[in-house]
Amino acid sequence: MSNSIVGRNAGGKLLEGTAKMMPTPVILLKEGTDSSQGVPQLISNINACQVIAEAVRTTLGPRGMDKLMVDGRGKATISNDGATILKLLDVVHPAAKTLVDIARSQDAEVGDGTTSVTLLAAEFLKQLKSYVEEGLHPQTIIRAFRTATNLAVSKIKEIAVPVKKGDKQDQRQLLEKCAATALNSKLIAGQKDFFSKMVVDAVLSLDELLSLKMIGIKKVNGGALEDSHLVSGVAFKKTFSYAGFEMQPKRYNNLKIAMLNVELELKAEKDNAEVRVKSVEEYQAIVDAEWTILYDKLEKICQSGVKVVLSKLPIGDVATQYFADRDLFCAGRVQEEDLKRTMMACGGSIQTSVTGLTDNVLGRCELFEEVQVGGERFNFFKGCPKARTCTIILRGGAEQFTEETERSLHDAIMIVRRAIKNDSVVAGGGAIEMELSKYLRDYSRTIPGKQQLLIGAYAKALEIIPRQLCDNAGFDATNILNKLRAKHAQGGMWYGVDINNEDIADNLAACVWEPSIVKINALTSASEAACLILSVDETIKNPRSSMDGPPGGGRGRGRGRPHAH
Repeated sequence: MSNSIVGRNAGGKLLEGTAKMMPTPVILLKEGTDSSQGVPQLISNINACQVIAEAVRTTLGPRGMDKLMVDGRGKATISNDGATILKLLDVVHPAAKTLVDIARSQDAEVGDGTTSVTLLAAEFLKQLKSYVEEGLHPQTIIRAFRTATNLAVSKIKEIAVPVKKGDKQDQRQLLEKCAATALNSKLIAGQKDFFSKMVVDAVLSLDELLSLKMIGIKKVNGGALEDSHLVSGVAFKKTFSYAGFEMQPKRYNNLKIAMLNVELELKAEKDNAEVRVKSVEEYQAIVDAEWTILYDKLEKICQSGVKVVLSKLPIGDVATQYFADRDLFCAGRVQEEDLKRTMMACGGSIQTSVTGLTDNVLGRCELFEEVQVGGERFNFFKGCPKARTCTIILRGGAEQFTEETERSLHDAIMIVRRAIKNDSVVAGGGAIEMELSKYLRDYSRTIPGKQQLLIGAYAKALEIIPRQLCDNAGFDATNILNKLRAKHAQGGMWYGVDINNEDIADNLAACVWEPSIVKINALTSASEAACLILSVDETIKNPRSSMDGPPGGGRGRGRGRPHAH
């Protein structure tokens, strides 16, 4: 505010008050509201994003390290996946949350490249920090960044190598290379050949929609990683069963399957009813009625000609024995997702009563068997006519290890799906980033004004990926980057970091391939996040209410913080 406050009094004479007579300040926001604005606030947001990037920086690439996170309940998770790490870190800083969100969206959309996305966004902001400090308007920066991103994406599309879909053998090799590249940076990189074949088999066994739900992953502790195998069909863990199930056959060919949501137990019939009886005979009649109802249900199931009965609700001991006597197999308390996968694979539908078990609501499959896998028994349904589905059974020592393997396979499966849908690939290992960096740098020299500097900054930021790959592997990053810049300037378009020989190599020839959609998505997400953070010029935090809030400060997890009264 200016030092003199000018106002008119009733007489129209000008009043001049100096700063000593400060007017009463206008209080708009509740007392204790924290609002920060302007350049310092923007810089602090940029710094917060740097901290997030530091957390996942070392996990990038084949030589990346893993993180061990322990949550509030003491559960330890070992992971190399950027999105998993950021999800488990309880980030509260509002600007830094944006980076967590883009990592999640990359995970949901493409499956891999979550660490790269976070690093790129943070590096964009880091390169821009000096310009922001010098007072360059954020909108100018955002405009330049949008231009640069569009140029980069069109360049990727232009140079990406298309895949010939006609030749199945070629396509399969390509998909295996993509899966191997995705698994390269994971814990199971040593077995990447084994797993990339398995992943490609799994994805190719699906129908055109490539629904992720149709690939089940079941973890069984014990055994070696190489004992993992792919089952073409549905498999799930044997459910809890009563006495008598051992007498049931464990293998059928060409069978019908009944999928029920019915409780086959005695206690089910006396729900919420009050019965007053005057004599023993009446009581006996009630008991008999219960048995009759149960036997009636069981008989209807047997008459329908099914051989396997699956139910979401428990199947009691009487029913188990009854089925065993008639050579039927039953499993109660089957998990809903397993039941649904069985339904989608074998046809039929889940019934809530046993009265209408006609052929069209029963599932069919060629082979059912119960097999021992490690310490668990599994029920396998193979040769399912309806949907093509498969189940991967993972073996491994420690629980954390099998969980991380599952996450790695999820990434690889997503990548293979993307590669089937979008049929072009680019070379990984920092090659595509260096090429884009060179292209944008050349482009920036052809335009005047501030845009030149900003597009140059964007180009420089792209080098973070090869630089970080070198740092994580313990190479001399500056040296390798200089070689790469020289090579790309001479037209070596696909040259990237060669992790194995501490040098540079043609990564397209070395089969380090990634679907181009991964890179396009990563660039657009990262630059959108950077632009979003730049466009915020004020952060207003409301004070936590001390009067009307629930006791304990409403933290939601019972960890109320003491209020400063």
